[in-house]
Amino acid sequence: MSPTLRPAGAGLAVAMAATHALAFDAPWRAGEIADLLAAPGAFALAIGDGDDAGDDLAGFILCRAIAGEAEVLTLAVAPAMRRQGLARALLEAAILTAAAGGAEAMFLEVAEDNAAAIGLYAGAGFARVGLRRGYYDGPAGRRDALVLRRDLNR
Repeated sequence: MSPTLRPAGAGLAVAMAATHALAFDAPWRAGEIADLLAAPGAFALAIGDGDDAGDDLAGFILCRAIAGEAEVLTLAVAPAMRRQGLARALLEAAILTAAAGGAEAMFLEVAEDNAAAIGLYAGAGFARVGLRRGYYDGPAGRRDALVLRRDLNR
């Protein structure tokens, strides 16, 4: 069965946190994800084999769209599921969701040394608009984040 894309709510927070832990050095806890999902304008999309319990979760994107702007808060794909176009599918669906909700631009931060993610975002039309020094903490120390932006609804 090929992975399917679906909306994700707080019921998937535990599965989303588990996937986030596989993808990042500083993972978010399920409670943090559930709190973000409860915030105004928040939305998430999940990709996997269709199990609503989240046992199949291959990846997810968590965003918020408010006051004409959208932000990708996090995008995580399990390492075993990478290089299959899942991140691109999640990102494209989030762009469409944000635009349909009236967002005119989408922003995100990405670690300056994450070449794969930078390539994904550049391919989706994001361009650098800023830099956040020492934004990320990791095993090798603090890393800068690139701030990227994409116009929507054009």
